[in-house]
Amino acid sequence: MGFSSCPDTGRSRRKSLERIEQENGAQRLTRTLGPLQLTMLGVGSTIGAGIYVMTGTAAANYAGPSILLSFVVAGLACLFTALAYGELASAMPVSGSAYTYAYVSMGEAWAWGVGWLLLLEYGISCAGVAAGFSGYAVSFLQDFGIHVPSALNTTTMQVALDGTQRHVSVAGRLDAVGAASILVVTGLLILGVKESLRINTAIVFLKVGVLAVFVGLGVWQIHPSYWTPFIPPHEGGFRYGLPGIFRAASIIFFAYVGFEAVSTASSEARNPRRDIPVGIILSLLICTAVYIVVAAVLIGVVPWKTLDVADPLAIAVNAMHQPWLAVFVKIGAVVGLCSVLFGLLYAQSRIFFAMAEDGLLMPVFSTLHSRYKTPWIGTIVLGLLVAVATATLPIDIIGDLVSLGTATAFGIVCFTVIWIRNTAPDFPRSFSVPGGGFRIKGIWLGYVPLLGIVFCLIMAAPLFIDIIMAVFSGDPVPAVLLAAYILCGWASYRFYGRSHSRLGKDAALTEPAP
Repeated sequence: MGFSSCPDTGRSRRKSLERIEQENGAQRLTRTLGPLQLTMLGVGSTIGAGIYVMTGTAAANYAGPSILLSFVVAGLACLFTALAYGELASAMPVSGSAYTYAYVSMGEAWAWGVGWLLLLEYGISCAGVAAGFSGYAVSFLQDFGIHVPSALNTTTMQVALDGTQRHVSVAGRLDAVGAASILVVTGLLILGVKESLRINTAIVFLKVGVLAVFVGLGVWQIHPSYWTPFIPPHEGGFRYGLPGIFRAASIIFFAYVGFEAVSTASSEARNPRRDIPVGIILSLLICTAVYIVVAAVLIGVVPWKTLDVADPLAIAVNAMHQPWLAVFVKIGAVVGLCSVLFGLLYAQSRIFFAMAEDGLLMPVFSTLHSRYKTPWIGTIVLGLLVAVATATLPIDIIGDLVSLGTATAFGIVCFTVIWIRNTAPDFPRSFSVPGGGFRIKGIWLGYVPLLGIVFCLIMAAPLFIDIIMAVFSGDPVPAVLLAAYILCGWASYRFYGRSHSRLGKDAALTEPAP
């Protein structure tokens, strides 16, 4: 597990666990976060677009009432991964999350790839969350007679489903409302994490309270007929039936992105080996319970085919004929989605910070503000990029790309647990994945990380299939966006990261002279 002497490719450059320990002791961020703040970061980053936006889209287009089973499938995938994250965070309490873990297990080139995937998972998912914010904010303003032109709250690209066919249209419009929300949260991140997380904790209690009121009142207005048939008949492709359940699960996988944001806070946690695993697992369990209960009420109050909108909870509340509750829910959504944006942008900025510290990104992403001690310039650059994506890309395509990046990153996290258990079995860890494992030719294979990998493949498969099917049906946009994204990532590492890698430079210095 030492350093590699192959600076020409970067594929076999791996960080040793000893180097991780050194970096943990020398990190420059301030340790101020406790277990409550970390759990609230996870809950605040998770409960958002998944329940406020994506649940309606997935139910209307793919699963119907069986969206509840989709939540169970996606939740299981995340539970196995959360346990893997818990072990790795207790062993390697540094920022960078899956990026750092991949650096240890799979090498620098793979670590770069994971970091690039995490930009899909965190950075681009912010655009999807901001789309939800835009929908609820516009609806809220309309309640007070303020009309926002559609050209200012609709993305440049729009997706429409015609049966199993998806069509993409492009027009001269921008989601300026969503983009503005990104810029506001970017400003908060610059001012400091501890102060912002105090606001985040208050917002979490507010939005969970709003959802509790929605459930408490909505449960009395459920129409059991809306739940039947529980699994709608299959209409081809991934539209309804059993395939629809798994396709919907791959979409609402998007809803679980935020819980792992806790792992990116390792460098700012007071006791990361103990508190990070607690924050990750506890926030996931809380969010899964909230998702299933709210989704059950949502599809029981209104016909699920009407929920393919940016603000499905608003549709349900309007059907309940409670004007005061409609305003209450929209306020909760608008404020609550801001906390999700905060958590996701925070996580991405810390991953870019770790990558810049390793020399794989430009130093601008690790430059700390002299007063606030935050990576402020990198945060501004990231915020501007995400704001552009918010203004132009539709949530349908964003959700697929985010879920694909998430599934891949989660699978690598689970693999890293297996790698470290075999290469450094005695390395100290305060939390270990439960369930044990078995050995094949001396190689330890844990049941939990293996199940995590299997479920991640289940999440990713429908997305790949759908992207390929879309190409053959005349809709190449998702494939083109994914290919362009991969190409940009490869070029960035090939022409900058590989030659500026600090690990590569250290390896070159330790090579014996010829």
